[in-house]
Amino acid sequence: QVQLVESGGGLVQAGGSLSLSCAASGTSFSIHAMSWYRQGPGKQRTLVASITRNGATNYADSVKGRFTISRDNAKNTVYLQMNSLKPEDTAVYYCNIATPWPVGGYWGQGTQVTVSS
Repeated sequence: QVQLVESGGGLVQAGGSLSLSCAASGTSFSIHAMSWYRQGPGKQRTLVASITRNGATNYADSVKGRFTISRDNAKNTVYLQMNSLKPEDTAVYYCNIATPWPVGGYWGQGTQVTVSS
């Protein structure tokens, strides 16, 4: 059974930083791409950042230069370092592992990030 457990969310003032972690179990973590998504109030879930098994990264335009995704295959963990946070970054952040099945992979339970102005 694949499980993803996110941690690190919380409340921070604008301009501050937070670091999210997502620990995976039940699968060969190192061979899969990992991603962070977010869903703001009344909005659709959107991609924030992704990292391939080889470490290539991709970011949404809205977070480029502020967020950094990384992974530690020895710890089966993916991270999201978020700097210069803005109120519009407020959302529930979800971790995803891109397993070939089921379609869309697996999701964590989400962690709330709230940025106050």
